[in-house]
Amino acid sequence: MFRIKKIHDNTYLIPKQGKMKVDAVLFLNEKLCQDILEDDAVKQLTDAACLPGVFKHVVGMPDIHEGFGLPIGGIMATDARNGIVSAGAVGMDINCGVRLLGTNISREKVDKPLLRKIMDSIEEKVPTGIGKKSRHTGSSSLVEKVMVEGAPALVEKGLGRPEDLKAIEEYGCLRGADPEKLSSKAVSRSNQLATIGGGNHFIEIGYVSEVFLPETAEYFGLQKDNLTVMIHTGSRGLGHQICNDYTNIMLKSVKKYGIDLPSRGLACVPIHSTEGRDYLSAMACAVNFAFGNRQLITHEVRNAFGEVFQCSPEKLGLHLVYDLAHNIAKFEEHFGRRLLVHRKGATRALPPNHPSNPEKYMHTGHPVLIPGTMGTASYVVTGTEKNKDTFYSTNHGAGRVMSRKAARKTLCRSELENRMKNILINTRNLKRILDEAPGAYKNIHEVVLSLTDINMTRMIAMLKPLAVIKGEGD
Repeated sequence: MFRIKKIHDNTYLIPKQGKMKVDAVLFLNEKLCQDILEDDAVKQLTDAACLPGVFKHVVGMPDIHEGFGLPIGGIMATDARNGIVSAGAVGMDINCGVRLLGTNISREKVDKPLLRKIMDSIEEKVPTGIGKKSRHTGSSSLVEKVMVEGAPALVEKGLGRPEDLKAIEEYGCLRGADPEKLSSKAVSRSNQLATIGGGNHFIEIGYVSEVFLPETAEYFGLQKDNLTVMIHTGSRGLGHQICNDYTNIMLKSVKKYGIDLPSRGLACVPIHSTEGRDYLSAMACAVNFAFGNRQLITHEVRNAFGEVFQCSPEKLGLHLVYDLAHNIAKFEEHFGRRLLVHRKGATRALPPNHPSNPEKYMHTGHPVLIPGTMGTASYVVTGTEKNKDTFYSTNHGAGRVMSRKAARKTLCRSELENRMKNILINTRNLKRILDEAPGAYKNIHEVVLSLTDINMTRMIAMLKPLAVIKGEGD
């Protein structure tokens, strides 16, 4: 049991102890804190604090829960000169992320039969479920181009709007990608552009149910009661394979660099070692692949809406509000230092006027998208200057309270049917997705309020679901 003490509202400290080189700080309310005290996620966070070159403190977000290596909802920054990089601290689904589209379609104009037509049209174009391949990946040259150039490579081919790139983290491309650093097995798993996958990934048609800051919401193109589309997916099998490949490489290399590992999941190497540079180049391939994946899905979603409404997608709006990454490591400036910030199940949340904001959102801070679960609300927020102790980060979602296995054993189909009775869902067998039921997750409102109540984020709008497309299987 670790010593943990409340130091401010919704802020808890685990002081440096044992082999920890820095403190661990948790940002969550009292109830959420009590729920995780016995959780292995706390041990994983303190393990990360033991790694070489970790800077200032490691951070736990309100949605923190057990993961592989660093907990999901964990943030670790290491010194860019003498720190380490860890594949497990980035995660399996590299650049798993969320993209939000706004529309000018009023909810009142869309009944359930029309929603079902939109869903069917999207499913015809976007494969769902584990292992599904894409019709866009017949050309290996296109896939490799996307790995190196990201979303811009697709917009260049007409698979998106030029203005999309102004509303994507890193403008849709993380530099330094090198496909030569991928294993043959990873390359073989790069045939899934424009696919969702399974687990917690989805395409959700919802609407703006509440606006908290009207001026900012209007600037983001979010009007009350208008439809929205949220896309949640990542780098698919490619990112998973890269994480596995480089975790094994790092495990074999730790003795060479004299690193004492607290756990296998936090296998790491010096940033500037051959292995470290190779991993960052491979990781960038997956980051760009994921940006491209969401870009192609956006193209297909726009086409689906156009077909159903029998007009050009531009007339319906379907503008990109923002696209951001969850599982990623990036070089950034914080506290006057250049750091490699690992965010796992966490996302960047820059305040207004921060120089790393996209130009489009310089004066507002970029939109931060926090999806809930099937049947619950999602939020659009922005970061504030008070958020600097998280390395300008926030939670990426609600966060699990049950493992997938436990959810399948504990939760019942009738409960999920009751929660989803007014929401359309594509799967005909709800038992297959019990692990994604709202009861398997934390309360999204408490999670979001943990940071807004202490002015680390500001709520802009709340979205509610009308229809959800998910892939079965995990």
